[in-house]
Amino acid sequence: MFDNRPLSDWMPITAKEVEARGWENLDVILISGDAYVDHPAFGSAVIGRILESEGLRVALVPQPNWKDDLRDFKKFGKPNLFFGVTSGCMDSMVNHYTASKRKRSTDAYTPGGQASFRPDYAVKVYSRILKNLYPDVPVLIGGIEASLRRVTHYDYWADELFPNILEMSNADLLVYGMGEMPLREIVRLLKKGVPFSSLKTIPQTAVQINEDERIPTNKNWVDLELSSHETCQTDKRSFAANFKHIEQESNKVNARRLLQKTGNKTLVINPPYPPMTEDQIDTSFDLPYTRMPHPKYNKRGSVPAYEMIRFSINMHRGCFGGCSFCTISAHQGKFVSSRSEKSIMKEVEAVTQMPDFKGNISDLGGPSANMYKMKGKVQEICDRCVAPSCIHPVICSNLDTSHKPLTEIYKKVDEHPDVKKAFVSSGIRYDLLVKSYNKNADDSLDEYMEQLTTKHVCGRLKVAPEHTSDATLKTMRKPSFKHFHEFKKKFDEINKKHGLNQPLIPYFISSHPGSTEEEMANLAAETKAMGFRLEQVQDFTPTPMTVATVIYYTGLHPYTLKPCYTAITKDEKKDQHQFFFWYKNENKSKLRKRLNKMDRPDLVEKLLEHAPKAAEKKEKGQRVGKRKSNQFGPKKKGKSKRRKG
Repeated sequence: MFDNRPLSDWMPITAKEVEARGWENLDVILISGDAYVDHPAFGSAVIGRILESEGLRVALVPQPNWKDDLRDFKKFGKPNLFFGVTSGCMDSMVNHYTASKRKRSTDAYTPGGQASFRPDYAVKVYSRILKNLYPDVPVLIGGIEASLRRVTHYDYWADELFPNILEMSNADLLVYGMGEMPLREIVRLLKKGVPFSSLKTIPQTAVQINEDERIPTNKNWVDLELSSHETCQTDKRSFAANFKHIEQESNKVNARRLLQKTGNKTLVINPPYPPMTEDQIDTSFDLPYTRMPHPKYNKRGSVPAYEMIRFSINMHRGCFGGCSFCTISAHQGKFVSSRSEKSIMKEVEAVTQMPDFKGNISDLGGPSANMYKMKGKVQEICDRCVAPSCIHPVICSNLDTSHKPLTEIYKKVDEHPDVKKAFVSSGIRYDLLVKSYNKNADDSLDEYMEQLTTKHVCGRLKVAPEHTSDATLKTMRKPSFKHFHEFKKKFDEINKKHGLNQPLIPYFISSHPGSTEEEMANLAAETKAMGFRLEQVQDFTPTPMTVATVIYYTGLHPYTLKPCYTAITKDEKKDQHQFFFWYKNENKSKLRKRLNKMDRPDLVEKLLEHAPKAAEKKEKGQRVGKRKSNQFGPKKKGKSKRRKG
């Protein structure tokens, strides 16, 4: 797995490695819930490399044991500047539990896929341990768990409303979103001698101010006070109303500073930095990563998450889709930051030089594979925008949706002499590729579709229509399913033209807010008629900082404050989920009864008796691959359990 690099090419994770560098003390000590993989897709590696580039002495403690005498937290002693804490690349609760709250038996971010190497609510646990051991040393928290829990939030696993994570963890400072820019500013000020306790006005950070302290002023910022944590606990409507402001300010170019009282403290969330420029994002990706796990793990087995991305290239960050169940824009932002062609090709070259590279790049992608270089045509219009999505309910007329830059990158990578195939495994936004929905479409769309379909599909293409009901899709902020039909027709035509047999793999979600059981039955019938046999699908998981989670908890849409039905109970969710598996004999009797109860004999015939020609041609049908959960009306009387406040 590893080449002959010296151990010093990795950041130190043991006391011996620190001693080997001749360091008597450290400036920053990082604590992470993930194993240490020195790759730009792993946040702790990125943060560590940035701190190193600022001239700091940095060590990393990956997956410390929190159950013993805490020796892992003590082995490096006190850092000169601060401890940095992250749960890893995932919220620890999403990492640990399924949508039905069953404990997972594996962990993709641990060598050998072993589970139980991090605690539940890892940021809180790690930070409290450090504050108990070293009360005088500042603790800075960041990463997706800290970022998405930065205000009062609903926790699905505890089924209650939690205060902001600074309050829960006793940490001193929170960096939200992608942390490169605020981290560099923090280091710059600390080097100048500014005390850590005075770092209260750095963009894209959050702090708590005691009631006897004055909230720091910034003449360029306007404040917006949210309903307090205590008010949210007793009034779900206030909690829902808060979220509209939180989402809008997270995605504005000129955002307001958010304030929220929690007990005798005030949470202060400073506005985010502008989207990273090309030079800034290139700098982050061009740091000297080894692109491999630390050699210490060689005997413990591979890290599954690393195996998935080891030969992949991430070309941009951010997503302007604004899907109501997704956390990408809440963490990475709505505006897309794209790398330069030079930086991307530099990484392609690095991948081809890896010792076990066989010629195939597994993914040329991003959060959504086909948003590279897309931005507003007139920046001043974007500067005034408060919409959470640039492509729903329609594609913004100011959005440049040209796929030409992306197609050119694909061609450039194809020309590399050591690359046999470069696949696109990230999910694509199919709605950008159909002219019935994308009114900004130009000829680059057809060229991209041809290039993608003929050269970059690894057997099958992943897309995410998510549902077939227009009402539910509106709640999801997704386009009408009729546009998916158009996309499938276009994709099939290109395949036929070139003699290819590549199926589409569509993703769907059950039990999403707004979705009724009857709509799930319609979904099953319509996808069956298209020849799909759905095998592994997604049940909605409420995760912090999404519209859908707010609806799930409150029963209200945060933008309208009107009721929105949501499947809440275990039985309600199971009833919806079963319609994905209409073809299983053990489900047919129950589905027939439920359809008859709905007075839908037409669906009984379509779903349980009628076999469409497309399905007859394929004994096993087209299957939907499983994906990782990054997601997430008045409730039915007598069925939905009462929630804790």
